[in-house]
Amino acid sequence: MGNRNLSPDMRNKVFKFEDLVETKPDSIVSRTLVDDDSGTVTVFAFGAGQSLSEHTAPYDAMVTALEGEAEITISGEKHRVRKGETLMMPAREPHALSAPEDFKMVLVMIRTSKTQD
Repeated sequence: MGNRNLSPDMRNKVFKFEDLVETKPDSIVSRTLVDDDSGTVTVFAFGAGQSLSEHTAPYDAMVTALEGEAEITISGEKHRVRKGETLMMPAREPHALSAPEDFKMVLVMIRTSKTQD
């Protein structure tokens, strides 16, 4: 498995996540760095006022705020996530995101071959 799905232009490079995507007004921009059987690593940039509607994911995920601030709701509980903070999101829990200001984050989705209850 290894890093066969690591973005080729990122191999053996030192970088800052927040430099990989630019915030654009009225847009959500993303860039996937890793996408394989073990999981994904994606960087997102949300223009002020952008949001993701409530949805679920089959895997645990971790969000780390890179710039700005957003509100992430998990199973009805609201969380403020600010630059430098990380929030763990459990698998199969409904969640949504609202960015009242420009916001950048990295999302790590952790896939597993174990059967989840």
